[in-house]
Amino acid sequence: MNDYKNIKTFDDLIELEHGKIGTESRNQYEEGAQMFIVSEMLKSARKEANLTQEQLAEKAGTKKSYISKLENGKGNIQLSTLIRIFEQGLNKKIGLTFL
Repeated sequence: MNDYKNIKTFDDLIELEHGKIGTESRNQYEEGAQMFIVSEMLKSARKEANLTQEQLAEKAGTKKSYISKLENGKGNIQLSTLIRIFEQGLNKKIGLTFL
């Protein structure tokens, strides 16, 4: 069991739970967190556009099952596909930031 007595920041908690930056467990956590963010952004944008998953898939040239996987954080997505879904399917631009 982890010892939470010395936890003072969110970063401390993440490091305790998932390891230091660069470790395999931390990398897996970070990847999952990013996929969750993308999936929630996609779901929110689709609902804001009043589209079903099927309608979005048709507009973006993909399948409903693929949109569903992405919205549930289960799929692996290529950047070109993500851009196509947002730009063609949702009429939104994507901006990327590298940290």
